[in-house]
Amino acid sequence: MDTKIEQKELNSSLVNRCKKGDNKAYKELYGLYAKAMFNISLRIVNSTDDANDVLQEAFIKAFQSIQKFDNQAAFGGWLKRVVVNQSIDVIRKKKENFISVDQVGNLEEDEVEFEEIVYDVESVRESMLELADGYRIILTLYLFEDYSHKDIASMLNISEGTSKSQYNRAKKKIIQLIQQKTFSHAK
Repeated sequence: MDTKIEQKELNSSLVNRCKKGDNKAYKELYGLYAKAMFNISLRIVNSTDDANDVLQEAFIKAFQSIQKFDNQAAFGGWLKRVVVNQSIDVIRKKKENFISVDQVGNLEEDEVEFEEIVYDVESVRESMLELADGYRIILTLYLFEDYSHKDIASMLNISEGTSKSQYNRAKKKIIQLIQQKTFSHAK
């Protein structure tokens, strides 16, 4: 049997048990999804404490509304949406703003030989942590969580053009940060 089918059946069984109030099923679902959902939130909120809070709140919300879950969609996808929305709420409460396309000038573009730069996972991850929240959130939602710019715009109450612009600026900023680190280490 296909492992995806087996996983969906297991999740469906756990969800049905949760709907009946089975505490053990709640714990099993939490165990299956907590780490992945924490990582999603951490990439968005950029704070371990906030990500832990988001994780707890998201699971509470999901379990409180599990009766509404219809088992047609994947539970993980449904839960991911709850985590993403909860993470965005945390950012909004901190009053982080998304910069409009019209409010930002062009990023400085250095002439650099790209062959000289090593883009490894760790340098990209470190550079992402340095991004402004708006850039990091949009980059995360688009690149890692596979949301469209239209969906991101809707979630963040921004225009689709702003989402695309901030995504492109985030990519350029990551390249710029890696270039700076590469050349500062080479000196």
